[in-house]
Amino acid sequence: MPGVKRGAIVPQLYHPWLIRRGGSDGGGRVITAIHRRIGLCYDDVMNEYVHPRSVRNSTQAAEGLPRWRWTVADIRKAIEAGILDSDDPFELIGGEIVPMAAKGNRHSRVCAELMMHWGGKRPGHIKFGAEAPIELSEVDWPEPDFLFHPAAITLDVLTGTSVSLIVEVSDSSVYKDLNLKASRYAQFGVREYWVINARSLRTTVHKLPAADGFGSITERSPSEMLVPELVPDMSVRLSDLDLA
Repeated sequence: MPGVKRGAIVPQLYHPWLIRRGGSDGGGRVITAIHRRIGLCYDDVMNEYVHPRSVRNSTQAAEGLPRWRWTVADIRKAIEAGILDSDDPFELIGGEIVPMAAKGNRHSRVCAELMMHWGGKRPGHIKFGAEAPIELSEVDWPEPDFLFHPAAITLDVLTGTSVSLIVEVSDSSVYKDLNLKASRYAQFGVREYWVINARSLRTTVHKLPAADGFGSITERSPSEMLVPELVPDMSVRLSDLDLA
């Protein structure tokens, strides 16, 4: 949000490190910007949450046609040159720049509840983050909603096979998360991948990664306890969260 002025009231509902920066939206309203893909701003005049304006347009005009292949190094150079902004909501998937879908209130609420739940359960040997980019290859740089990994392994050397769990909370991005991203995560050896439907709270659990996809895909109801194989301390039953 270029040009914003600092100094806004922070809603106490959210975990403090989710907060990026605060200021005016240019229309006289004071807002607090929450981490960009969780995607909410707080308007303390209207006493409500609003969504920041999109900064770039997307297109599918060349769908089905060959396109230039981007690398992570290309993206970093474009950011350094000011061609792209590090706050632009996009992921690099298979060499293509893919814009992130706009996140609605339901997605934001589910992410906030999960953050508070997991934040209170995390053991010392595990780290997790929201919107932590992971460089899976020179042409894959996704930003999952939640990423869990051993505390002894830093993000800059993290690989797909050393990831403990990836979680995507899906609203408008269900198809991409269940197909395109599932395929890429399986190819890079991510051992467990959850896709939580933000509306129904049903979770699709992917396990047994292989080059042609995950060997085990099961759907779980909100009332079932979800226990990650590699990080069982981070279990969750979605029906127990404040998401009614």
